[in-house]
Amino acid sequence: MFRLLIVFLLIANIASAQKTRKADKETLKYLKGNIEYLSSDQLEGRRAGTPGESLAADFIASKFKEIGLLPKGSEDSYFQPFTISDGRQILPDTYLSLNNQVLTPGIEFFPLSNSKESSTIKAQVSPSLTENDQPWLIDIADDLDNNKENPHFDVSNLINSLINKSKDKGASSVIFFNSGDIDDHISFDDKDRSESTIIPALYITKNAVKTYLQDLNSTYDLQFNVAIGPKIRHSKNIIGYIDNKAKLTVVLGAHFDHLGYGEDGNSMLRSGERLIHNGADDNASGTAALIELAFLLNKSKSKQFNYLFIAFSAEELGLNGSKYFSENPTISLNTVNYMINMDMVGRMNDSTRVITIGGYGTSPSWKPLIDNIKDNPFVIKYDSSGTGPSDHTSFYRKDIPVLFFFTGLHTDYHKPSDDADKINYVGELKIIYFIKQLIENDKQHEKIAFTKTREQSSGSSTRFSVSLGIMPDYTFPGNGVRVDGVSDGRPAKKAGILTGDVIRQLGDFKTSSVESYMQALSKFKKGDKTNVIILRGETELVYEIIF
Repeated sequence: MFRLLIVFLLIANIASAQKTRKADKETLKYLKGNIEYLSSDQLEGRRAGTPGESLAADFIASKFKEIGLLPKGSEDSYFQPFTISDGRQILPDTYLSLNNQVLTPGIEFFPLSNSKESSTIKAQVSPSLTENDQPWLIDIADDLDNNKENPHFDVSNLINSLINKSKDKGASSVIFFNSGDIDDHISFDDKDRSESTIIPALYITKNAVKTYLQDLNSTYDLQFNVAIGPKIRHSKNIIGYIDNKAKLTVVLGAHFDHLGYGEDGNSMLRSGERLIHNGADDNASGTAALIELAFLLNKSKSKQFNYLFIAFSAEELGLNGSKYFSENPTISLNTVNYMINMDMVGRMNDSTRVITIGGYGTSPSWKPLIDNIKDNPFVIKYDSSGTGPSDHTSFYRKDIPVLFFFTGLHTDYHKPSDDADKINYVGELKIIYFIKQLIENDKQHEKIAFTKTREQSSGSSTRFSVSLGIMPDYTFPGNGVRVDGVSDGRPAKKAGILTGDVIRQLGDFKTSSVESYMQALSKFKKGDKTNVIILRGETELVYEIIF
């Protein structure tokens, strides 16, 4: 009888193992298929606001519906639409003609990106004449030549100074050109968020000068109009919900956007080629993991939490999607127990088995929950910070405990070579099971405690040796850099800068955008002292800082 019992148990164990292996194979098949589609050329790199990203959004929504998740976006749909401020653009009403010859906008001329708008202006002008209440044609060739050996020369400061001086002397508008051989590097900066000029300002390109302004002593019939408007992208988060009628909800998230062809300047490809960045690891891997966790948790017998699954858009532009959700939540954030974020979870090294878990310091409950996981297959590298360059940061800033799963950077990061054939699917499946077990092992019926952690510095492609110690709000559409967080012990904190302040100037450098702020930082070195001009509400304040 005992032998028969042993045989029966062996048969049961073998059957169970076979069933598990079959389930694993099924999950791996779906995982692979989802990553391959999301990172296919058909989606053209899933750049936020593009048709390719919209295809990805529809695909994710269809998977949520197939699994049986409730729609939890806007107006009973899976989608939560939002807009992305993408800078400025030249509108069709903009034109310029000289002697009835119409110049091509964007090629032969352009308004300065911060130009004051105008209605139709007609005048007879000459580069050699500066008449009161008339447009002025200003050649900057001599200024460029006089400053060719000046390391502190900045053409933007020159242009702003000339605009102000011209206005003071009676100019109604200014049209700049460069008749010399020194390149001025002036272009229409569609990311410019600086204040509008006090009079309309345009620029005629060098080739156009040779064609239309051959005689600088002649008089020209001039006609122009300046029309500049905001450039807006439309995107959306995809949100599904499992309602277990529980008191608390666990949020699971992953961003599904990527770089497209690298148009936003965030590609690591330096050849200048226009290639699709498929983003298999970043972050088709996290999105596919989100879909599989939705399937597994919907089938789970563990019902102590509700689950909200969010595929975020525009993470690559500065956490836009998650920040929008955190400011416009579709459930009460007071019911959120914690948030788990998966970003680049597809490239675990089978030799080292190392994964990084960020946010470890955001709750004292993380250690016992992780320690309680049986047969942990990983070597875990812990990062205590609740902030970083991914979407969990938006939830941490709402005092919600977070965990961030990440398998590490690699040579394909932000390059066209981040393709589906390089994903470690078995390794990713282990991470999915690890997260599922972590959630199911949490038998508490009260919120886990939240603790503040150190701030992690934000990254940039600009090289600089100092930091102010702030987290910029990349979604801020206004003039300046809004502070989204301040690090303890860093120059900003010591000076008295607060979250919500808008940095308008760093030393002599205007900081109209995050890009210009990073450029300004690159001008300083450790030990330098300078002033920071900030706007707090309607009040302008000046602080002295030491890097």
